[in-house]
Amino acid sequence: MLAAERRNQIMEALRRDERVLVGPLAERFEVSEETIRRDLATLEQLGLAVKCYGGATLADNRNAPPFKVRKKLNVEEKKTVATLVAQMVDDGDFLMLDDTSTSYFVLRALHGKKGLTIVTNSIEILFELSSLHEDWKVISTGGNVNIDVFAFFGRQAEDTVRSFHVDKAIISCTGLDRQGHFTEAGIENANVKQAMMESSKETILAIDSHKFDKTAFISVGDVSDVSCVVTDRDPGPQWREFLAEQGVRLICADRDTL
Repeated sequence: MLAAERRNQIMEALRRDERVLVGPLAERFEVSEETIRRDLATLEQLGLAVKCYGGATLADNRNAPPFKVRKKLNVEEKKTVATLVAQMVDDGDFLMLDDTSTSYFVLRALHGKKGLTIVTNSIEILFELSSLHEDWKVISTGGNVNIDVFAFFGRQAEDTVRSFHVDKAIISCTGLDRQGHFTEAGIENANVKQAMMESSKETILAIDSHKFDKTAFISVGDVSDVSCVVTDRDPGPQWREFLAEQGVRLICADRDTL
């Protein structure tokens, strides 16, 4: 097993249990305890874990990891979500894409669509779009630059978003809890997402399956505010029932929902 795969599985255990121990991890992966300690040190440097005696705990999710870190997490799940979202986009659509790594993968899945207009606050998405030779129109929100998140925020970004009216807003979040609130790590992120939701005919909440039953610092909205939730894996009967009660369509890769 590659080190990156092992660290991804350690992160899954941290998200589930919020704490891991060196000894059991070494036995599980059949590596030395020193190797596990190096893995935990790497996750701590990335802002994902906090080392403690005998192991590590999950880092406080009130501060989002840098974009370059998020882009490397749960990649296959995000690609699956992106493929499903791309199937919901028609040629000629007017779209808004937020600054999340999920939206970055959605953009890549949209290659081949014709005549799109995209409004985004993501600098990474703007860089990706600059290499395309398609008949798309691209609009940057501008605003205050956050280098870690690699995006524009603030009043200018929000006002620019509100000045447009689009077919679909494609956004993600840090967590979706059992009360139906979806949340973000920072208030600036939440404000731009809220503006995007207000400016679109429909909102697609694109989240990988790790986001269910998680809560972050700032509320973005209620799940009933979105048109559908797109994810990579069936979240289970309780979530299916809850979303149906809220009038929200669930689309996931392992169910015939498209």
